[in-house]
Amino acid sequence: MKPFNMNNVKLRDKLLLMYILSVFLPIVMTNVVFYQVTTTNIRNQKIRDASLALENVKASVKALVDQAAGLSYSFYADRSFNETLARRFGTPFDFVEAYDSFLKGSFSADKNVLNTMSYKVYTDNPTILSGYIVPLNEEVQSSGWYKQFKSVSLPYPSLIYDDQAFSVIQRLDYYYTNGFNPFLKIDLNMKTFGQLFHNNGFDGKVYLVDPGGQVQFSSEGEPPHANPFFQELELPEKSELFETRYTGINYLEGWTLHGVMNKEVVLNEVWKSRSFVFVLAFINFVVPSLILAAMSRSLHVRLVRLLKYMKKVKNQNFQTIPHEEARDEIGQLTNEFNRMTERIDSLITDVYLADIQKKDLELKQQQAQLHALHSQINPHFLFNALESIRMRSVIKEEGETAEIIHKMSKMLRKSISWSKDWISVAEEIEAVKYFLEIQKYRFDEELDYSIEVQEEAIGLKVPNMIFLPFVENASIHGIESIPGKGVIRISIGLEQGRLVFRLSDNGIGMSPDKLEEIRRYLNRDDAIGERVGMKNAYYRLKLIYQDRFSFDIQSKEGEGTSIEIGLPLTET
Repeated sequence: MKPFNMNNVKLRDKLLLMYILSVFLPIVMTNVVFYQVTTTNIRNQKIRDASLALENVKASVKALVDQAAGLSYSFYADRSFNETLARRFGTPFDFVEAYDSFLKGSFSADKNVLNTMSYKVYTDNPTILSGYIVPLNEEVQSSGWYKQFKSVSLPYPSLIYDDQAFSVIQRLDYYYTNGFNPFLKIDLNMKTFGQLFHNNGFDGKVYLVDPGGQVQFSSEGEPPHANPFFQELELPEKSELFETRYTGINYLEGWTLHGVMNKEVVLNEVWKSRSFVFVLAFINFVVPSLILAAMSRSLHVRLVRLLKYMKKVKNQNFQTIPHEEARDEIGQLTNEFNRMTERIDSLITDVYLADIQKKDLELKQQQAQLHALHSQINPHFLFNALESIRMRSVIKEEGETAEIIHKMSKMLRKSISWSKDWISVAEEIEAVKYFLEIQKYRFDEELDYSIEVQEEAIGLKVPNMIFLPFVENASIHGIESIPGKGVIRISIGLEQGRLVFRLSDNGIGMSPDKLEEIRRYLNRDDAIGERVGMKNAYYRLKLIYQDRFSFDIQSKEGEGTSIEIGLPLTET
């Protein structure tokens, strides 16, 4: 698997990726974080406000109860008031006189106190007449609040809830009571008490719970019958619970305020601002998107157009891009492309086409030269003359001479068949044998030869008359001048996917200078000189195979010459 390379990604995809990574994801993440932070902050603020509102309710209830407790302590500590309550009066007149002197002033409370609470003194002193002081009769003793009061024995006021009212009751036993059980009962104004719960700013329900866990009052009014336990209340499923406890206050010790707020209420502020968040997100999303879309279109459209015209140039359609005013890099690239296209079109018209005409002329000249070479090695009149001589030798019964002339005729017949440019290796070797047999006839026993051809190479195709000129050169220029017996060895075979022709003789050889001269002569493209056959064959090899063939000639003076030719395989 190839490693990821950004250069292989299309420009459109790059711009889309840049948009997603640089605009879309940051905006989404920013708005998500903003929404979460806003939600958390509003929730925390709402919780803080709710806690503060509950603390305000707590403080208001405490202030009201403290006011009642303070009033009770004023009666509790009034010596004259308490001693008067403990007296046994002989006559009603004595009580009225004592009331005017010691009790009447105590019952003249502040009007503000009377607006929030009312109070009475209860006693079992039978000599005291009723009024502000109420006899402790059986009806009072059978009441629920009295039973609650008698169930506890505390030196400080008691907060008691009964019959849909809160009361603060204080025993008046700080001084001598003469065996009586006087106490003060202060009834709180429940309308005022209810207003403390309703006007508290807490977005939910507030419950006042006694030390036993029973709900004694709530912001909805009095609790249901039998004062349920707070833990047994059916609260909304998604609720935020708040709790604040009274501590350090004797008469409120163990009482708690519980607040219950629906979470939907907590998030109302967030929902109210949701449209603002969406509008802000929409602006943050759309405006950069439009800007990037316009910029990316400016890049992508012009680059695609530039690529389109480049492909036209590839197909030799040198059409320029319509001009437009653009000074950025793509505009400069477009202008340079137009200049380059016009220049290439001009060069092709002025130079390339002229060069093609020149190459075409040279090719025609080479073809004409090739036909001239063919004419040099296959004269028709020789074949006709030799045929006449052979027939004359047959008439005179000169068999050996007739056979040699016959082979010479067949060799010449092959040489004039230039309409057949390619022949098999077997056909080429047959012409070589004809030539060598003629040479043996000429030199008698002074020439010997051997030919080895691999079976796989016999059917392969080679250019007509391509090996024979080298054999002719070895016989005439190599063997003819030596005093002893000349030997020519020929081998043709397949090596490493190529057809290899090897020729060696034991002729006179060549000096290094002569050998180098021959090599230069073969590689020149000028007119053909003395060695017509060898130059002809080499030149044809270059025309046919160009640089796909190999040629090597080696020679030592007095030892002989060897030639090796390697050709690509051709079966047809």
